[in-house]
Amino acid sequence: MDIKKYEQLLAGTVQIIPREDLIKKLESGKKLKVKLGMDPTAPDLHLGHTIVLSKLKQFQDLGHEAIFLIGDFTARIGDPTGRLKTRPPLTQEEIKKNMQTYFEQVGRILDPERATVCYNSAWLEPLTSSDIVKLLAKVTLARITERDDFHRRIKNHEAIYMHELLYPIFQAYDSVALKADVELGGTDQTFNLLMGRFLQEQFNQSPQIIMTTPLLEGLDGKQKMSKSLGNAVCLSESANKAFGQLMSISDRLMWNYFSVLLGETTAEISQMEERVASGNLNPMELKKDMAHEIILRFWSNEQAIKARKNFEDLFQKKDYSKAQSVSLPKETPEKLWIVDLLKLLKAVETSSQAKRLIEANAVHLNDNPVTDFKAQVSWKPGTIIKIGKIRIYKLK
Repeated sequence: MDIKKYEQLLAGTVQIIPREDLIKKLESGKKLKVKLGMDPTAPDLHLGHTIVLSKLKQFQDLGHEAIFLIGDFTARIGDPTGRLKTRPPLTQEEIKKNMQTYFEQVGRILDPERATVCYNSAWLEPLTSSDIVKLLAKVTLARITERDDFHRRIKNHEAIYMHELLYPIFQAYDSVALKADVELGGTDQTFNLLMGRFLQEQFNQSPQIIMTTPLLEGLDGKQKMSKSLGNAVCLSESANKAFGQLMSISDRLMWNYFSVLLGETTAEISQMEERVASGNLNPMELKKDMAHEIILRFWSNEQAIKARKNFEDLFQKKDYSKAQSVSLPKETPEKLWIVDLLKLLKAVETSSQAKRLIEANAVHLNDNPVTDFKAQVSWKPGTIIKIGKIRIYKLK
């Protein structure tokens, strides 16, 4: 076994269960079936998804079978992982719509010509009532309720619906159907991945190896990256917007992104931190390097160069000709409530969101801060609205 290739697979992982089995499988020379499943619960993948997708790409580059599993059946149940309340099930129409952009986005990381794409409805849909009863008979209620989220909800006397208990069992059955050798996932998926290993044993299969990767903190630096939390950089975004979003993160979070997204070592990050602390390296320039490298990796080199220049022109040189131009409806009055203006720009969805931005001094009209939530403001073509660090609109 090539030690360098093995170390490449280990890099950036949190857990490998069991590690010795992975070594044996790699030494066997067998082409491994490496599975990564994702439910199409939203139309967009984000940078958090690229971490585990990149790990799947490493296996693909080493000649193993990269299986990208779309959970079109399990999405109808909704993964309860990390949920304190029941997730509303998606309709088939919503799932189909969300899947439409998956292939283009996944193709930025995996080689689509060499990837196996499948849907778990292919084997879960045909299960009869008798099949499901036999499947459930292999797992105890005690084992299922060991999950942290279920345990918390039981402790807090919060509802757990029967269909939620089925989710980890159906996800585990995916591994049985595919005869997976390795399954990848974020650390929040550890229970589900272990269930796959357990269920394979119940079906007299060789249990899969589990490899988990770290979760990426969202732009707010508080919770994991999630589109539903509004703290995600989606792969469907323009490179310009994604670059600006990355530039909005804190300096503390920048080190995490260097590590988790770009694979910088602890020693390399320590060197950068020392240079910043000594004044030999400008953190703004370093953050631009980080954003540039991420855009290059998941968009393109050309887009990375243009996005960096656009950011420098717009935010550093204040060349507002590069700002996003927005046309307001013809019936818009020349003077209106600031909140209504923000809603017309689609910068906020609710008045409470607008209030939080205004109270945080994050709203500027022609470089003048708007501090009064009740303010009536005037506008005309050419007016510049700045919201937070990365959103600038030019009215026309």
